[in-house]
Amino acid sequence: MRESIEHTLTSFDGQSIFFRHWPATTSNPTQGNSPRKAFILMHRGHEHSGRLQHIVDELGYEDYDFFAWDARGHGLSEGERGYCPNVVTACRDLQSFVDHLQGDFAVNLNQSFIIAQSVGAVIAATWLHDYAPKVKGAILASPAFKVKLYVPLAIPGLSLMQKIRGHFYVNSYVKGKWLTHDPERVASYNHDKLITRPISVDMLLDLFKTSKRIVADSQAIHTPIQLLISGDDWVVHHKPQHQFYDRLSSTIKEKHILNGFYHDTLGEKDRELAFDKIRAFVDRCHDYTHNPAPLRQADRYGYSYEECQQLNQTLSKLSLEHWYWAATKSALRLGGKLSKGVALGHEIGFDSGSMLDYVYQNKPSAATQTPVLSQLGRCIDKQYLNAIGWRGIRQRKVHLENLIDQAIQRLTKAKKPIHIVDIAAGHGRYLLDALNKRPDSIVLRDYSDTNVQEGKKLLKSRHLDEVGQFIKADAFNTKELSQTLPHPTLAISSGLYELFPDNALINASLDGLSQAMKPGSYFIYTNQPWHPQLAFIARALTSHREHEAWVMRRRSQAEMDQLVDDAGFEKLTQLIDQWGIFTVTLAVKR
Repeated sequence: MRESIEHTLTSFDGQSIFFRHWPATTSNPTQGNSPRKAFILMHRGHEHSGRLQHIVDELGYEDYDFFAWDARGHGLSEGERGYCPNVVTACRDLQSFVDHLQGDFAVNLNQSFIIAQSVGAVIAATWLHDYAPKVKGAILASPAFKVKLYVPLAIPGLSLMQKIRGHFYVNSYVKGKWLTHDPERVASYNHDKLITRPISVDMLLDLFKTSKRIVADSQAIHTPIQLLISGDDWVVHHKPQHQFYDRLSSTIKEKHILNGFYHDTLGEKDRELAFDKIRAFVDRCHDYTHNPAPLRQADRYGYSYEECQQLNQTLSKLSLEHWYWAATKSALRLGGKLSKGVALGHEIGFDSGSMLDYVYQNKPSAATQTPVLSQLGRCIDKQYLNAIGWRGIRQRKVHLENLIDQAIQRLTKAKKPIHIVDIAAGHGRYLLDALNKRPDSIVLRDYSDTNVQEGKKLLKSRHLDEVGQFIKADAFNTKELSQTLPHPTLAISSGLYELFPDNALINASLDGLSQAMKPGSYFIYTNQPWHPQLAFIARALTSHREHEAWVMRRRSQAEMDQLVDDAGFEKLTQLIDQWGIFTVTLAVKR
């Protein structure tokens, strides 16, 4: 029995997370001052890291370090028992955990594996999708993409109760005998005082929502994946697991159905069958020189290209879909007579800088002064501003401010000047709101005369016109960007690359920035790997570009990171909203 060493780490929001470390017991050529190879274990829902001891002992790999955490609200970690607000929060905890292992334990993620079960496997899959980490491989055992609740209309019922009651808990119906045929594991589950049986309804409902997103978009995952499915699982449904696997883009992927196994796949009586498959998968991954999938041409072929092409197609006037979107556009035109936000979108484009500035301010307004109609207009505008896409935009602003502040702190600590350039600033509000320290210089750029004029006013109102300038410029002109002076120590591209499907444009922009920036300078960029309203946006809203249809091509985080990496930047950290729509990433120039 390998002995574990107990540790804690501080997660992104200050919460203390407990974890165990089982050091390698034999000579490991990657130990010492060199990076270590490791297995990172993630427990099932309700459980904790202490119940993973048997995996460390029975799987082998004495030359690997093993690490396992107690998810927040579970085991010995801090937090309200059974509470986590959503899956994205759990993913940020996981990212904090991995960052800690890489920093304090010299873990080499490129040579390490994730082994995750049930809810832990959903968190791991979401992390692989949203953060695109460069991990060697992942073993996902019976991921809880869809829990069997056995009560008709359970999810709608819980959603309604949540709206009425607010935050509350649901007790687990699962008994040890439904998890495994191993009598010792059954007894230990039934009597383990660290088992957390209640689960927050917030987390339970978000687990369903996030699982649907990840299963539907698992083609964005390129990590080598082994999926282990328990054949007689009483706890989760099989179908979403098969759908997830079928859509994976991974060069190496395996699916194994373990007949007769209950939900605790890696704690079953005959778990050696599963361990044999894990060992074979690990060996296969090591034998295969895994290179990141070449995603530079994803704008020419692949799932996001095909999706974009489909949205660009003109619908037949004989189709019901055509008339549905025609009615939707008519409703929006009517709404534009009452709602200021909708009217602004029709006038200058729903993706314009002025529209974003309006969304940031989030003050519902009417497009008419008529008393009764103005009240209705404000009501419609409030609903418009509360659309999930605009909520994501406002959260993106919060994340931008967070990472801008981080970058400025890093520059200040390194005693470097703060020279900021934003290559497509809109009105520049999100950047100016983020400044807690007066920069040495700031250059805001945008193609729009309106944005430049409004941005200059904003600069002056913030008393930054002495160190700042707002110029009309093309964000995709490599030569112009490369000649930016002073040389930027912090460059920002927000909400720009998402609007253009062509990677050649993005490369031109990144190349110009890279030439202008010296090593050790920082770059913040945004991305949109997912959006639940792509069809609505493409079929009903218009772009600032000649009022044409606003059709977007989603870029997976792996694709966006690869383009940035090719330009000479190394990814440091990333934030994503709770809906998985917008990411904001901080990188450093190599």
